Amino acid sequence: MLDGDVELLDGLPIAFIKSLNSLVIADPHLGYEGVMAKRGVFLPKINLKNITDMLGMAAKSTGAKAVIVDGDIKNEFSDVDIEEFNELYDFIGFLRGIGVAPTLIKGNHDNFVERYREPFNLRIYGQEALFGSYLFFHGEELPREVGGAQMLVMGHEHPAIGVANEVGRMERLRCFLHGSYEGRELLVMPAINYFAPGTEVNTATRREALSPVLRRADIDGMRAIAIGFGSTIDFGTVGELRKAWRYKR
Repeated sequence: MLDGDVELLDGLPIAFIKSLNSLVIADPHLGYEGVMAKRGVFLPKINLKNITDMLGMAAKSTGAKAVIVDGDIKNEFSDVDIEEFNELYDFIGFLRGIGVAPTLIKGNHDNFVERYREPFNLRIYGQEALFGSYLFFHGEELPREVGGAQMLVMGHEHPAIGVANEVGRMERLRCFLHGSYEGRELLVMPAINYFAPGTEVNTATRREALSPVLRRADIDGMRAIAIGFGSTIDFGTVGELRKAWRYKR
């Protein structure tokens, strides 16, 4: 629990915002395996099922009636691949079947997805959207109209932390990042895509961050709340983890 309104669901890359009665996910990259197969990389088709299984559990435990996809619902930049279309159709059908309404905040991979706004009855917003006191934006660009937002929620970065196990091998755990940006709370969502374990924020420099937000924010002061071993664990600040990683080396 971040505060009285935002809950990070234990063991899941999903947040629940009580005042919006909404689940929040980022970076599902639907159709990923099919797109990669066309490039000669063959992966088991497990991403969509993994996502729907997690959302089903989350909706049941919270009673949420909506899910906000904070960018990159699909994977291809140039068009909507047939694999993406099929998985988008199945994804929305699954959510409607459990009584959860989907909303998409467009990310940099979501070109051409507007053509499915009407046939899928999908709520789609451009770069950002303000719901209550929360501004949702994907993160490849800086937020434009912060307005009365008290918390900024973004994806795009696919944050993770690198931690050494008992034999010194580095394990990568996807994580939430929680801190501040220009005087407002900032929550960075982990990628829900099965094949996107993320970028290790404690082993990379701030200049290497994908998002211009994180290149400006105090990453070292942000808390890394990792998902692993069936639970969600606060590992402290990125700065503390960075020092520990250097010591282990």
